[in-house]
Amino acid sequence: MNTLFQLYPKLKEAYDITNRLRAVFRSPTLDRETAKVKFREWYKDVSKCSLREMKAARDAVRSREDEILNYFIDHSTNAGAESFNSKIKGFRAQLRGVSDLPFFMFRLCTIFG
Repeated sequence: MNTLFQLYPKLKEAYDITNRLRAVFRSPTLDRETAKVKFREWYKDVSKCSLREMKAARDAVRSREDEILNYFIDHSTNAGAESFNSKIKGFRAQLRGVSDLPFFMFRLCTIFG
């Protein structure tokens, strides 16, 4: 990988900045306030970066910072709910619409409950 980074220094710059952000999420003991400080440090690192794509990623994170920081309260996500919603959408697509809502709810409870 070092050869690749020598040939493409901007790639190394993006890789390093991305890994710094990943490190914030990988820390199992980080609380919300400490994570906020780490995000501020990451924002400063990105400000020094020459890649506009990294700055766009920074702006996206910054715009949703409060929602992202909520992850650090108990280190959980809504991935389970999103997965279940996806299954329901797939199930509805198989039926080509729902005309009888009570029966649909019954089938959902029977199959996924």
